[in-house]
Amino acid sequence: MKRYHWKVLPQGLKSSPFICQQYVASLLSPVRAKRKDAIILHYMDDLLVCAPNDSILQHTLDLVVKVLTSAGFQLQEDKVQRMPPWKYLGLQIAARTIVPQKLEIECNPKTPADLHSLCGSLNWVRPWLGLTNEDLDPLFNLLKGERELVSPRELTPEAKTAIEKVQKALSERQAHRCEPNIPFQFIVLGKLPHLHGLIFQWIEGQRDSLLIIEWVFLSQQRSKTITEPQELIAQLIRKARVRVCELAGCDFTCIHLPVKLSEEGRNSPKRLTKEMFEHLLQSNASLQLSLDSYRGQISVHAPSHKLLNEEFHLIPCEKRSRRPLKALTVFTDTSGASHKSVMTWRNPQTQRWEADVEFVEGSPQVAELAAVVRAFEKFSEPINLVTDSAYMAGVVSRAEQAVLKEIDNEHLFRLLSKLIYLISHREHPFYVMHVRSHTDLPGEIAEGNRQADSLAAPVEKARLPDIFQQAKLSHQQYHQNVPGLIRQFQLTWSQA
Repeated sequence: MKRYHWKVLPQGLKSSPFICQQYVASLLSPVRAKRKDAIILHYMDDLLVCAPNDSILQHTLDLVVKVLTSAGFQLQEDKVQRMPPWKYLGLQIAARTIVPQKLEIECNPKTPADLHSLCGSLNWVRPWLGLTNEDLDPLFNLLKGERELVSPRELTPEAKTAIEKVQKALSERQAHRCEPNIPFQFIVLGKLPHLHGLIFQWIEGQRDSLLIIEWVFLSQQRSKTITEPQELIAQLIRKARVRVCELAGCDFTCIHLPVKLSEEGRNSPKRLTKEMFEHLLQSNASLQLSLDSYRGQISVHAPSHKLLNEEFHLIPCEKRSRRPLKALTVFTDTSGASHKSVMTWRNPQTQRWEADVEFVEGSPQVAELAAVVRAFEKFSEPINLVTDSAYMAGVVSRAEQAVLKEIDNEHLFRLLSKLIYLISHREHPFYVMHVRSHTDLPGEIAEGNRQADSLAAPVEKARLPDIFQQAKLSHQQYHQNVPGLIRQFQLTWSQA
C-alpha cells in the first residue's frame, strides 16, 4: 500500500498540519508550565515568545531552543528576531504598535477572481486598520453579477475611492499592543446600517489615552431579511465578547453604547437614560443573550476622544404597541388560488364592512405583504392590524427602523422597503395581532377574519368532471401528502 505525505510541512515533517501543530504544542507544554509568567505562541514552526522583562525572556527562550533542538528541530540563528520590529504571521510588531506587513493592493482588478482575492486580503487586515463595511461596500458589490470567474469587471468611481481609502489606511493607521494591567473596554460606533465596534484600553493621564486593540465588524451577508437595530448591537457585543476572551481570556469591564435618540418632539430626551436602556433590554431577547453573565458596567457615554465621538440613533419609544389600541381594526388576508390581496375594516360611522381588494401575482406572503403596505398607506391614525399569517405578523413587528437585506425578488424587496419606511415614519402607534384562520369562534376578531377570508376566496368553485384534475389542483393549493390525496379523492397509491 502506498503512503501519502504532505510535502510542504516545515522541518521535513511527514504528517498533517494538525499533527504538526499538536506535536510542537506537546514539546512546548513543559516550558509553558515551568514559565507561567511568559507567553509562548506558535503556529507550526513559527514561535513568538513574550515575557515581562529581558531576563525572563532569555531564560524562556533558552528553554524553548533546548526542547526543540532535542526533538530534532533545526534552528537558524539568523531567523531569530530579538529586536523590534518583530514580524510574525503577517504582522509587524513594534514596541507599542501593530501593523500588517507590507501588503500589495491590486489597484485594478479585472475579474471576480481578482476582486475576491483583494477583498479576502482586506478582510484580513481590517481588524487592525478599522476599514468598515461602509468603506468596502463598493468593492464587495462588484463581486455580485456574472458567475464566471473570468467575466470582466470594471471599477466604479466609488470602488476606486474605496481602494484609495484602503491605501491611506495601510500607510497611516495602526493598532496597539495591549497593556497587561489595564482592563479592556468595548464601544459600539457608526451609523445604521453600518454599525461597528472597537475593543480598546484607556490609560488616563497620557497624551493619547486610547489604545486601539482591535476593530469588530458585522458580517457583510446578513442571515435575516429584516434585522432590528437592537439585534445589530447584540451581534456586535456578542462577537466582541468572544473575541476579547480569545485574545486575553477575560471579559470587558465596560461596554459603551453612545446612543443618541432620534428627536420626535421638543420634550423628547436627546440621550438614552438608564430607565430607557433597561426597557430596551427587557423588550429584546437578542440584547439579553448578548449580555448574559456580563458583570461589568454599561455606559451610554463615550470616552472623550475624536475617534469615539460617533453616535448611532435609536428611536426613544416604539410605534408598535404591545397592547391592543382603542382604534380602528384592519383585517388582512390573501389566497394563493385567487391571488387576491385583501384588507377590510368596519367603518366606525356606518358600522358597515368596507374593503380594499387587489390582485397581486406571486406567493401568498407577497400578496399579504401588499395588503399590509396598503393598510399603513391608507390609515395614518392609530390602528390594530389583524392577520392570520404568523410570518406577516413577525415582519410587521420587526420592521420599525430595521435594516433590510438585499434579496433577488425585486417586487418583495420594494414592498419590504416601503413597509419599513411607512412604519419607521409613522406618527401614531399601531398594534399587530396574529389569529388562527377558519375558526368558528364568536366575536369581532373571528368575524373580521371570516370577512377577509371570504373576500380573498375564489369567486366560484366549479365542479371538476375529472377527479385527477381535482386532486392535482387541490395538491397545488393545499400541498396534501399521498395519504391525504388517497383519502379525499379515493385514489390508489400509484395514482396519488
